[in-house]
Formats: sequence, C-alpha cells, structure tokens
Amino acid sequence: MPATPTPLPNPAEPTAPTSPTAPPSVAIDAPKTPTDPQTSPTTPAATPLASTDTPTPDPTPAISPALTATDRDRLLHGTHHAPHSVLGAHPVPGGVAFRAFRPFARGVTVVAEELRAELHDDGDGFFSGLVPLQGVPEYRLSVAYDGAVQDVEDAYRFLPALGDLDLHLIGEGRHEELWQALGARTMTHQGVAGTRFTVWAPDAQGVRLAGTFNFWDGTGAPLRSLGATGVWELFMPGIGEGELYKFEITRPDGSKTLRADPMARRTEVPPSTSSIVTASHYTWGDEEWLAERPQVPAHKAPFSVYELHLASWRPGLTYRQLAEQLPAYIKDLGFTHVELMPVAEHPFGGSWGYQVTGFYAPTARLGTPDDFKFLVDSLHQAGIGVLMDWVPAHFPRDDWALAEFDGRPLYEHEDPLRAAHPDWGTLEFDFGRREVRNFLVANAVYWCEEFHIDGLRVDAVASMLYLDYSREPDQWTPNEHGGRENLDAVAFLQEMNATVYRRVPGVVTIAEESTAWDGVTRATHHIGPGGFGGLGFGLKWNMGWMHDSLDYMSHEPVHRKFHHHEMTFSMVYAYSENYVLPISHDEVVHGKRSLVSKMPGDWWQQRANHRAYLAFMWAHPGKQLLFMGQEFAQGAEWSETRGPDWWLLDPAYGAEADHRGVRNLVRDLNTVYRHTPALWQLDTDPAGFQWITGDSAEDNVLAFLRYDADGSPLLAVSNFSPVVRHDYRLGAPDDIPAWHETLNTDTALYGGGDITNPAPIKPEPQPWHGRPASIRVTLPPLSTVWLRPA
Repeated sequence: MPATPTPLPNPAEPTAPTSPTAPPSVAIDAPKTPTDPQTSPTTPAATPLASTDTPTPDPTPAISPALTATDRDRLLHGTHHAPHSVLGAHPVPGGVAFRAFRPFARGVTVVAEELRAELHDDGDGFFSGLVPLQGVPEYRLSVAYDGAVQDVEDAYRFLPALGDLDLHLIGEGRHEELWQALGARTMTHQGVAGTRFTVWAPDAQGVRLAGTFNFWDGTGAPLRSLGATGVWELFMPGIGEGELYKFEITRPDGSKTLRADPMARRTEVPPSTSSIVTASHYTWGDEEWLAERPQVPAHKAPFSVYELHLASWRPGLTYRQLAEQLPAYIKDLGFTHVELMPVAEHPFGGSWGYQVTGFYAPTARLGTPDDFKFLVDSLHQAGIGVLMDWVPAHFPRDDWALAEFDGRPLYEHEDPLRAAHPDWGTLEFDFGRREVRNFLVANAVYWCEEFHIDGLRVDAVASMLYLDYSREPDQWTPNEHGGRENLDAVAFLQEMNATVYRRVPGVVTIAEESTAWDGVTRATHHIGPGGFGGLGFGLKWNMGWMHDSLDYMSHEPVHRKFHHHEMTFSMVYAYSENYVLPISHDEVVHGKRSLVSKMPGDWWQQRANHRAYLAFMWAHPGKQLLFMGQEFAQGAEWSETRGPDWWLLDPAYGAEADHRGVRNLVRDLNTVYRHTPALWQLDTDPAGFQWITGDSAEDNVLAFLRYDADGSPLLAVSNFSPVVRHDYRLGAPDDIPAWHETLNTDTALYGGGDITNPAPIKPEPQPWHGRPASIRVTLPPLSTVWLRPA
C-alpha cells in the first residue's frame, strides 16, 4: 500500500476531558501476536475498578480478544466484507471483547458510564481487550493521537441503518425512492446523530469510506456488505452536512479505485470531483402551482417553451441570482415553460450537461441543491413551468465516476460493443440490468418529486431504441427476435414513463426521438402494429418538421416553390404523435448558424423571414420551443462561454430597434397564443386543422385554419415571397361575418414595413379553394398574418 502521512487529530471532534472524577482506567492485556480465536486460560480478564456491581464469575475460559491474522489482513487491504462482525464490542466467553481499528492512534480507551478500559495495542492500528462484563454497554472510544485525544462514537457498534424492505426492493430493482436508501443520508440512528453511507458495488472485494473526516484515508472505515443485493453500508456517527467523501473500492483483481458516490445529491464544483454530504432545508411556496398543474394535460394546454442553458443565460449568475431575473424575463415574453439544459452535475462545461457524472446532483457551478429549488420555486410562483433535459442514454468514461464502477462493467453493458456509444465516446447504460433500470427510473422520479420539475425532456431516445444506431453491420448483435430494436431500452422507457406519470400528477415527459418509431406518445399498454406497446411519453420533438421547414426557409424565395412540399409534408403525419416543434440549441451551434442567419437576403429580409417563420411555427399544430437568443434575432451562433448577445438590445446600439422588434413579436405571439384556444386545444386532433391552400407553390403562400373545441377558428396565412400580394383571394368559411387582423409580422412595432389589413375583412360569395366563400387580403412580403372572427 502507498505510504500515507500521519494525520493530525480532527479539531471538530471533542477531546475527552481530563477530570479528577473520571472513572479509573483498567489496562486490558492481549496477546502481542494475533492468533485465531481459541480458549486461552492464560489471558487475564480485568474488572472495571469503578463498577459497583461485581460480575458473576463465568466458568467458561476467556478467549483472546485480538483479531485473527486473516481478519487483520483483510481489513488492512480493504477486502473485508463484514467488519462489524469483528470490530466493535462482542459478547464472548469470559466477557465482552472490544476491538478497534484506528490507524495512527497511540492508544484507544473504551469509556462507558462505569467503565474506562484501555485497550491493548496489537499493532498496525488494531486495539483489543476483554472486559468481564455481563453484556455490551453503551460506550464511546477515547482515541489518543500525538498531542490530542478524541472522544468519539464507535462506528462498529451500530446495527445496519438500512432496512430489510429497502434491501428487498433494491434487489428486485423496484425501489422507486432509491435516493432515500443509497448514497449519504444524515440521520439519527440508535440515538446518535451521523450519516449513513451506502453504495451498490456487487463485484467489489471491499469498500471503504474516505473523506475530509478521516483525512482521505479510508483504511479505518470499511463498509459492510448487506448480502446478495451488492449494497455496502456504514453509519458514521458525528459526520454531518458539508463533509466531502468518496468510496474506495477494492476491485476483483485486488486493485483499488476511488469513486464519487453515484447517488450523491451534492458535489464539489468541477473540476473537483468529491461528493458532499447534504440535507435539504428548503421550504416550498408553490403549493398553488402544483395543485393546478394536473388539471389539463400538456398536449391539450398552451405550451410554449423557452430553452436555455443556465450557466450562460446570464454568465456568472448563481441559481438565486437567476431567480431574481429569469422569471420576470420569461413572464414578460409570455412563455408557459422554460426548458433547462441538463442541470445534473457534469465535469466538462463544454458538454452543456449532456455527459452526466452526478445524476442526482444539480450542478454545483451555480449553487447548492436548495438554491436550485429556490429557482424552480420562483419560476412556479411566476406561473412558469420548469422542464429539464434528462440524459439516461449514456455517461462519460471518467475513472472516478460510473465507468467500471466496482472493477467490472456495472452500469454499462458487459458487451463492449453494446457499451460503447459510437458517436460521443461515452458508455451506454445496460438497460437490461434491473438495478441499472432502477437507478434511472428512480432518478426521473427524484427530479420530479424532490425538485418539483414539471417535465423531463429525454435526450437521445433514438440512440437507445436501436441496437444498430450509428453502428456498422458487424458492430451490433440482433435482439432475440432477430430485429434491431433494443428491447431492454424499450422496457426501461415504458417503465420510466409509467412510474413518473403514476407518482407525479401533472408531469409531462418529452422524447427527443428522431426516427419514425411507432407509438412514442402512445400509452404503454396499447399495442401497435409492430407488436410493441407505446413508449408512454406525453410529447415528442418533431425533428422532421424542424429539418424540413428550416431547409425551406434557407432557400432564396425564387427557389422556394421547388421546396414547397417541405412546408406541407408535416401535416401528413402531424397527428401520429403528440408533437413539439423545436428550434433548439442543436440548431444554432457548430456551424449551423443562428436562426436569423439561416435566412437568405439582406438584413431586412433576414429579419422578415425570421419573423414570418416564427409566426408560422406558432400557428402550426404542435407545441413550440425556442432557444435563447433567437427571441431577439441574435446573429451569432450560441456559445456556452459567453451566452446570448444581450448587447444587441442596448439602446445605445444602432440596430437595437431591429432586435427589439423581433422580441416584441415573440411576446405578442405568446400573448395571442395563450388567449386563443384554437392554437393549442386540438393540437393532437385532426378536427383542429384545415388547409385553405397548401399547394400555392408558385406564390410561396400557405394558408390554413385552426379550430378550438367549440369550433371557433383562426386563419393563418404565410407569404414567403418578397413581394406584396394585394387583394390576395383565399377561400373562407361562409359562416364568419367578418375577419380582423390579430397579428401581422410586418407591423412596424416588429421592424416590418407596416403593410397591414386595418379594416375588417368580409367574405364574398365567390367560391375559392373549394369553399363557398372567399376573402381578399393584403399579404406583406415575407410575412405571416393571423386573422380571427371579428
């Protein structure tokens, strides 16, 4: 073993006082050389001098209290699975054997109410003694180091602090509150305050606890194995919040690895990697929000999402400082929800949180877990829902985290081809292992229950569903039916969705799934044509709409007629799933350019295209998601190192009005949207949509009706050509007396040319577009106009 410096005494632990009234000491003899337990009539037994009760003589010969050579060796090398069976106090023939393992101690004394017995120094940090007592007393240890004495509880006198039901559920992979059972949890156990440390490491030869409380030397803090579950446990008295810790694991090959706690609920600020003992003291104030949340399911409610990266939205702000600015900003713009890019702890900021090492810990970069709760609470009290990106598909290979956690593949698949993610250099979870599924399902529940998260957007679902995802033909093995579907991942996603929806009323799960997998948002018990039940998500990102529509918008208007189908094809499958229309961070990084910079033409035309596209998107069936910076037409790509270009909204900047105009539009889009049920109430029902014209490719015009549950319509018309179309005739219902313009992206307030339809527009009895009546409207260039019944 590597040399370890002698630690100084911990000043946080009290020193045993020297007092003239302290009970007198009794020296306990023990053999100098450890032997196996045996009858030893020559071993003297000592009687506590301060005792007033004379013990009844035990005719059974006393045994040696010293540890066997085997136990000593296993404890010294970190391979003992049952340290509590040999350390601590144990009734034996002749009395009670006390054994302590205190590396670097100069002496150890057992202190009870009427007992002060000095243990024999057996060498290598082991101390033992036999006291002729009738039973095991409540005792403490007085441990002498060079220059100081510590009065401490003996961690090895405590029963397991994890119950049989917890172990049973963990063994079955059905512990839905796993975070209550594993990890570090402060508690009072057998009347003593401390922290219970538990970790799942079934392949480990031994597990020891290292932290600030023992100067990162875990030699004297071995955990015990709790049977076939693979769980190791140790209650450490006197250890409380704020202590740093890791688990020192002895692998099957005898080597050692120091690992962060997979269940840690708080971590150090990266690049430091230790776990931190924590407990929540937060008092929530969002009872009204939680009570109202389940009343309307997400797919039938207004749902417009502002996606942001917390660390760079306003660089340098903490969770609590963000709570002072973010809710007001979102509320002003009218978004119903925010979606936070992964807040779970991650070592590399450039991953934006998508390579997670601390699945149960909000990133410490911005504050504590309670600080993050404060931010969520503040958003709720402002009437804003909180979605969180969740990453159960894979994890990084850092050697202090999950990869080969206990020396063998544990969280990852044992087959290297199944374990290695081909795109990101990470490892895929083994969804077929019940404990791994439990780790992830409980994690989803944890964020929703402990942090009041309103929804989980599940990242990279497609990479989970297909065994051949991004793999060559010789790099994957078919499933038991000969197919490419990952049946384990399907079962996991179904279990996760079913569990979250059952436990957390009003929550929504959202799949980032880029293929045509059947039934992503279908109930898990409804079997589809492929023989699978639905995955059970509430919503799914419509990646096809996003790619097609952005491709159309990137073309010069003169060429758009050849790509007209890219704007209409989405309606062929619009009701196959419950969709979200995403313009996310992925579309404005890595050379893809910002949304406004994707648009052709000069600066005026780019902004006009940008505005027209946003209004088309808000009117299209499906929910909306927009990434930060796009709400004010930021021209540069997003970078996590600097965040949005807020200076574009500075009144001193010459083009400030151009950017503020786009933000004004986004505000009005959300305002009209929330107050117009036709735009959201029947998003998943074909009865909520009718084309007026979907084939006017030569004109670059699209027009359609949206309906609410009562049949009240909204007419959306987009003109994606750069010319004004005066008196453009559109078919219209003949039961609407007049229409008025409720939104026009060319309005001067938004930075447009202010070509509008100020007067009510009345239908004429001339049939058009297959309808008995028609209206004539003025369509500004590169614009979208919304009309409502007057």
